[in-house]
Amino acid sequence: GPHTQLAQNILCAYLAGSRFIELKTVQIMDGEELRNCVPRPCIHAQDEGYNVEWSTELTTEEALSEYVKAWFLVHLFGQRFVLDRNVLFNMSVGYSYDGIRSEKIDAFMEGLKDASKLPIFQECKTWLLQNASWVRIHEISPHLSSSITLSTLHGCPREEIEKIAHYLLTEKKLHTYVKCNPTLLGYDRARTLLDKMGYAYVSFDAHHFEEDLGFADAVAMIERLSETAKQEGLTFGLKITNTFPVEIRNGELPGEEMYMSGRALFPLSIEVARLLSEAFAGQLPISYSGGADYFNILDILKTGIRPVTMATTLLKPGGYARFHQLSQKIATDKTIRALKVSNLIVDVKRLAKLSDTLEKRARYRKGYRTVSSRKTLRPLALYDCVSAPCSNGGCPIHQQIPAYLERVSLQQFDKAFEIIVNDNVLPSVTGVICDHNCQNKCVRQDYEDPLQIRQAKKIAVGEAQDAYIKKTKPTKIRTDKKVLIVGAGAAGIAAASYLRRNGVDVTVRERFSRPLGIVSHVIPDFRISDQEIERDVRLAEAYGVRFEYSVPEDFDLDELKKEFDYIILATGAWLRGKSDFEFDSEEEEPTRVWDALTFLYDLRESKYRSELGTRVAVIGGGDVAMDCARAAKRNARVRNVSVVYRRTRAQMPAQHEEIEHALKAGIVIEELLSPVAFVGGTLACDVMELGDIDASGRRAVVPTAARANRVFDTVVIATGAQVETKHFSSNGIALDARGFPILSPENECSVPCVYVAGDCTAGPATVVKAMADAKTIAIDILKKLRLENDFKQYPVSACRNALLAKKGVLSEKTANHQDAARCLSCGTVCEICVDVCPNRANIAVSIPESSQDTLRQSVQIVHLDARCNECGNCATFCPTAGEPYKDKLTVFSCEEDFQNSTNRGFLRIDTDQYRIRRPDGTVQVQNLDAPEFPAEYDTILRALE
Repeated sequence: GPHTQLAQNILCAYLAGSRFIELKTVQIMDGEELRNCVPRPCIHAQDEGYNVEWSTELTTEEALSEYVKAWFLVHLFGQRFVLDRNVLFNMSVGYSYDGIRSEKIDAFMEGLKDASKLPIFQECKTWLLQNASWVRIHEISPHLSSSITLSTLHGCPREEIEKIAHYLLTEKKLHTYVKCNPTLLGYDRARTLLDKMGYAYVSFDAHHFEEDLGFADAVAMIERLSETAKQEGLTFGLKITNTFPVEIRNGELPGEEMYMSGRALFPLSIEVARLLSEAFAGQLPISYSGGADYFNILDILKTGIRPVTMATTLLKPGGYARFHQLSQKIATDKTIRALKVSNLIVDVKRLAKLSDTLEKRARYRKGYRTVSSRKTLRPLALYDCVSAPCSNGGCPIHQQIPAYLERVSLQQFDKAFEIIVNDNVLPSVTGVICDHNCQNKCVRQDYEDPLQIRQAKKIAVGEAQDAYIKKTKPTKIRTDKKVLIVGAGAAGIAAASYLRRNGVDVTVRERFSRPLGIVSHVIPDFRISDQEIERDVRLAEAYGVRFEYSVPEDFDLDELKKEFDYIILATGAWLRGKSDFEFDSEEEEPTRVWDALTFLYDLRESKYRSELGTRVAVIGGGDVAMDCARAAKRNARVRNVSVVYRRTRAQMPAQHEEIEHALKAGIVIEELLSPVAFVGGTLACDVMELGDIDASGRRAVVPTAARANRVFDTVVIATGAQVETKHFSSNGIALDARGFPILSPENECSVPCVYVAGDCTAGPATVVKAMADAKTIAIDILKKLRLENDFKQYPVSACRNALLAKKGVLSEKTANHQDAARCLSCGTVCEICVDVCPNRANIAVSIPESSQDTLRQSVQIVHLDARCNECGNCATFCPTAGEPYKDKLTVFSCEEDFQNSTNRGFLRIDTDQYRIRRPDGTVQVQNLDAPEFPAEYDTILRALE
């Protein structure tokens, strides 16, 4: 794959534990000619992998040179560090009979069979003799490879494949493996299998299945070639699988067709291996690739299949380091150790069982990963770019997540809670119902499972919040200015808590008889208990917040300003949401239409004794819709509950776990139905279908000509609530075109010293978003009052080396405090762009401590232009909105590359003279010691040297 093009990559793989190296494919088209044919970017490995990359982008001669150097490096390091040097280099060639028989490809194969006469072999040997006298040169064999894998293009005729393989066996005397495509399964079988695993959106038609080698022809060909190999005293086998071509429909990569790999390819590849192994009674040698990773490697090897190669897993954070853990797992498994290396017989029954159980293994189903991209909106800085995406991109209040996770993992719950409550004054509530977007940005999403951040917070809350409240005393009032907050929802309580603990006199007025608005009055008690709500109210009271309940919501700002210096409006979104379908409001009970908030409020107050009939429909796809559906199901007479949604289940905005809870409760999700009218107990819906990607990044839904009718007693509209804005306009607050207050960045409205927070700013929002508004407002008011705020920064204590050691280690989530130990502390060590670059074109450069007044962070990322093929993989996984291969400081190696790039960076012209592209994009030639030479460039240059 992309990782076996350069010598340094092969060395990395070897040092991490790899022992079978399938060299990158060579073909008659190479070098510049081939590079010009590959569109950029060419790799997309966000989840399942895709690529439009071809063979090596080096010339065949350059590739041969790289592989000889890699061979020497492997043996040099193997001897120096006493590592197992039983490493196999396996050639890979394509794509036509004439090309493989060409002088160029022939020289490549012969050179790897015996490199002793190659100039590069002699050069490496001479260098070692002169510079490393301890090396045992005689132990470095000139015979680099005696085996080869044939990779053919889709549509290559069977006769061509067989002719090439026969040539490799009889003329080149090489152990030969032929790559087989998943198209051997046939279109219907492949389509059905992918659909069952949740990859219905992967688009392909039947033409490759019709043009590629068919199963019956493959069996006959394999029988003939196996006999030929036997006569030659060689091995013939299959490499399963080669690429699976699919259509580019969602803009993953440029072009019209790409090749799928990774976990989506795994079930297809295993099924191909099964069919062929059954056809040959397990006597067919199989080399495997296709979604192999840490979680399935033992399952594959225990069938007798070997060797196993992998690429997609290395394209993800952790990179080559993943091999270390994986190789240890293999080496310590007793079953694997008992298998004899010489035994090439495949256990057909075990393989069949593996294939049959894949559909039940959640990890290989598309839905297991609940988000697509982890990227945040944070720009990628030229330097000092390390910042935890969970905190700065995922969390609106920028909780210091790595710091408190570290304390939770050490069971230092009191210290963890101190860090949590620094930014989050509703820790009990958010420990239960936060939408935890932080987890969606967690780098662990690209390893195995995102960290259970909300659960860790809940654990700390349970262990430490009550004790924290007991010891908390109201802060002494530090100003004569007073603040009034209208509304005791999440935004109101949070703003009050932030201000009061910093010495400001705060009063909160609430129209209900108890606080926390939607949370306490609407969210069902099976999601959050009164005790959990009460805990956060007691925290606010401990800070000294004063509450006044049952106060009418009508207010006059002029009157309020006579008593209060600052006013915060946080009245929430309580109005019925808009709906685009018609309903008959005159229907007799129990047929009726409910607004979601009214519905949930009624059910909570009535203890689920509302009159709903037996059949309930909930229209919508968010968390509120899931709450309505589960609440309806708990009502005594209700038998059937359906969620009716105009898009697909995969496109629902509800949290994944909330959807799963609803399904487990027996709720039916009716997809691609758009309600039009509810009359006489019949809900009429337009039947929708998926179209192309729309502006939201999801596939659009378009109506078909079909209409579906469903019979219900009750319909609940859960498509969003609205904010009552009449109080704003009547008090002279300027509103935008949507009817919301026009606000400054600090949430101050057009009336001076009056702020707006929570739902009132732009419509229904989450609890943590409401807190973010409250934090912004509190900081601004404290600044105006010339009071210091008490927001602190808490470091992660783990050292850099300890964090680096965790980067390649996969471990599944747990429900206890130990899950927090999986945190990679991305705010301290990131280097994801280094991990995922197939060519190691991004490097981490250590900055001397003496230079850290110029650059804040001790490690900086530098991009090496000459090694980059613009595959785009670093852009996919960088947690910022940027693209490291374009945005990071770049070292150029020649004038042409500098001129063809817009990257900021430098090119050495002479000993101390550089052509530089400055941060502002201007280009200059400057001496290193010139006063105007950018200080950061100078620091990084000297660190590189």
